[in-house]
Amino acid sequence: MLGHLSFGVQDLARSAAFYEQILAPVGFVKVWSNAKGVGFGPPGKGDKLALFARPGEARAPGSGFHLAFDAPDRAAVDAFHAAAIAAGGTDAGAPGPRPHYSPTYYAAFVIDPDGYKLEAVHQ
Repeated sequence: MLGHLSFGVQDLARSAAFYEQILAPVGFVKVWSNAKGVGFGPPGKGDKLALFARPGEARAPGSGFHLAFDAPDRAAVDAFHAAAIAAGGTDAGAPGPRPHYSPTYYAAFVIDPDGYKLEAVHQ
């Protein structure tokens, strides 16, 4: 459905390092970078998430918005969450089942350094 998503970030180097760590468990790598931005996606393919430097301008959307990444298994959800916390993210929901979404929903939620709410989910 979506081709890609772009976020403005306050500190591109900080955000690039953060996302490089947290996206590895869900199979994304840095696929391009330059002085103005960085893109992440499946190895050898185009970006699915692009970050652009917007110091003084970047603002995370308010309540109700989050970006969910498909994880290949529960271990990847756990690794995503651990990597995010280690890289300076904030816990917004520890890894675990979410039976109120569905019987097979396993997810974790974090907030990135710019305030974007992120999820890794395996179903």
